[in-house]
Amino acid sequence: MIGPRYTALVQSLPATVPFVGPETQERSRGRPFRARLGANESIFGPSPRAVAAMQQAAAETWKYGDAQNHDLRQALAADLGVAPHHVMVGEGIDGLLGYLVRMLVAPGDAVVTSQGAYPTFNYHVSGFGGVLHKVPYAGDHEDPEALIARATEVGAKLVYLSNPDNPMGSWHPADRIQAMIDAVPEGTLMILDEAYIEFAPAGTAPPIDPEDPRVIRMRTFSKAHGMAGARVGYAVGAAPLIEGFDKVRNHFGMCRISQAGALAALGDPDWLAWVKGQVATARDRIAGIAGENGLVALPSGTNFVTVDCGGDGDFARRVLAELTARDVFVRMPGVAPLDRCIRISAGPRDHLDVLAAELPGALAAARG
Repeated sequence: MIGPRYTALVQSLPATVPFVGPETQERSRGRPFRARLGANESIFGPSPRAVAAMQQAAAETWKYGDAQNHDLRQALAADLGVAPHHVMVGEGIDGLLGYLVRMLVAPGDAVVTSQGAYPTFNYHVSGFGGVLHKVPYAGDHEDPEALIARATEVGAKLVYLSNPDNPMGSWHPADRIQAMIDAVPEGTLMILDEAYIEFAPAGTAPPIDPEDPRVIRMRTFSKAHGMAGARVGYAVGAAPLIEGFDKVRNHFGMCRISQAGALAALGDPDWLAWVKGQVATARDRIAGIAGENGLVALPSGTNFVTVDCGGDGDFARRVLAELTARDVFVRMPGVAPLDRCIRISAGPRDHLDVLAAELPGALAAARG
């Protein structure tokens, strides 16, 4: 045989990726978007301190990054009130999810998530041969009790929940999340994805018990800290689980520039507070634009607003296509009944001005 001999698992996988990025769309369209409101990036940018730290670190990119992420782990641990051995740093939450699935999921192992929840997690599970069991949303919220029931039924290795949720922007209060943690069946690990926690109402996150072996929490610098392109995420969990990452992770996966930027961002709470204020203003503006066009904006605990287009998935897809044709990049949930909506990231005034100008025409074309 000439060429590589793929495993049976790889041969069985579809040739798909979780997302088609805006750059890919711009190349196929032959022009850039005027309003980039689809990837839940922080268009408000990173802290100026982070930018300066990354610029300074750029001169030393001939060096590998610190393989232990020592300084960043120390700073995160101090900020979270845990010990450094409870913290793992990796290439965004996506990278950490891949490592975690590699550690725990063998071909045929059961994994539970919500139908329509974050697709990159599913991508990793399928890539390692796990079997996904999906639970419907309850209204516009993930259903903690149903997730635990299914995990118990199938003997799941992992059960995944994001709080606040992507793609709907909904959230559960801390006591309901803690009740879910307390109900995790023996032999199951709960992944609590808190990528948007900085934007959530007070009382959304339960207190961190770093030694609780039933749950691993994941957070990121991609959203509130405006560093999506730097790829810095972190996990908080029991020491033996965190140590397990060292068996499978890329020890030089983090670059020096990203490490320096994240450390500086963590030390600039004033910038984080300013970004949170800008996001709150933008969410109100998006809700206003939706209302002016007869649409309903769902409550959001994130840096995006999910807007109910008032029809079915086919109608929402037409709205999205018409916005794309008008140089407005947004996304939408992928499964019914969530796909009646489009999802619009918080952005600065000029981007939202483009949205306000183009949405009426997009809706008219979609209806016509």
